[in-house]
Amino acid sequence: MGDREDNIEEEEEIKVILVGEMGTGKTSLINTAIGLNFQEKLASTTTNSIMNKTMTINGKSYSVNLWDTIGQEKYRSLTKIFLKGAKIVIFVYDITNLNSFKELNYWFESTKEIINEKIVMGIVGNKSDLFLKEEVKESDARALAKQKGFDFALTSAKNSTMFCEFLEKLLKKYLGQEDEDNEDDNKKKKAEKLKIGKAGEKTKKGCC
Repeated sequence: MGDREDNIEEEEEIKVILVGEMGTGKTSLINTAIGLNFQEKLASTTTNSIMNKTMTINGKSYSVNLWDTIGQEKYRSLTKIFLKGAKIVIFVYDITNLNSFKELNYWFESTKEIINEKIVMGIVGNKSDLFLKEEVKESDARALAKQKGFDFALTSAKNSTMFCEFLEKLLKKYLGQEDEDNEDDNKKKKAEKLKIGKAGEKTKKGCC
């Protein structure tokens, strides 16, 4: 028991905040990442909230605080306040909604005041299981991420592994322990992950 308590006390807390337009699936990504079942219909977020996930990197545990933010325009100024203290910022857009991708520019501008060399940024194209309804080309999103110097991933809240792997990658980058990028391996993984578009697929738990 004493050892367990010591481990908890040693966990470093890392603030990760997800920002983006309403309906992009930020809440669903966080819910499935912490082990909750995916819900097809989920009410829009009306208040900023925090969920905790313990992640282990190279034998050390970290307390990752996942901040879910409101995407509605009238609450945007409030979301800016919650950006302070963030170590990792993840910009989320919906691949089936072109406007949610265009609005990323607003969110980029909102983070300018907190950007420093230790902040890690990533872009997530969510709802990859709905690729048949795609309005945003992956190549366009990757080009934007490259231009900004951010990491990029396609995800689906129906498969928690996709987001968890990206979250782990960003965490390693923040800690200075990032893996070498293997482009061929990433392409293979992406091809496998896009097969999850079957309705009713069960969420995988405990991925990271």
